[in-house]
Parts: sequence; C-alpha cells; structure tokens
Amino acid sequence: MKKETKESIQIWSAVGMLVAGVSLSVAGFIVPPTGEIHDSVLWFFAQCLLYAGSIFGIGLYVNNKFNHLADKFAGLMNNPNNKEEKK
Repeated sequence: MKKETKESIQIWSAVGMLVAGVSLSVAGFIVPPTGEIHDSVLWFFAQCLLYAGSIFGIGLYVNNKFNHLADKFAGLMNNPNNKEEKK
C-alpha cells in the first residue's frame, strides 16, 4: 500500500468517525426524551473524538520526528567534520 493511500484512508476514517459521532449526538437530542442524551451516546462520541485525535496526533508526531531526523542527517552530510550542529 502506498503511503499516500494509507494516509488518505486514515484521514477519511477519522473524519467519518467525527461525522458519525456528531450525527449520533444530534440525534440523541432530537429523539424522545427530547433534550436528554443517553450515556451510551456520550461514550460513543468520546470514542470518536479519541480515534480522530489519535489518528491526527500520531501522524503529526511521526512526521515531525521524521523531518527532524532528516534535517539532522542532512546537516551531518553537509558538515562531515562537525558531528552535531549547535543551535
């Protein structure tokens, strides 16, 4: 599987979970008893938020670490005598 395809699946599944969570929460307010949400609806919405947050957060973390490592490696390749650039 290509990296772009994997990332696209992750993003769309996270967006789908957010839409499902919001939809179920809105439906929980509309159905009788009006204005009350059952605990299971809140639990499902919390799980949707956790899933979407983990997808977006892990992706950003991994990309940030990879870019940091690539920059460090590029700095070592440009300055082979200097082991570490001082910032």
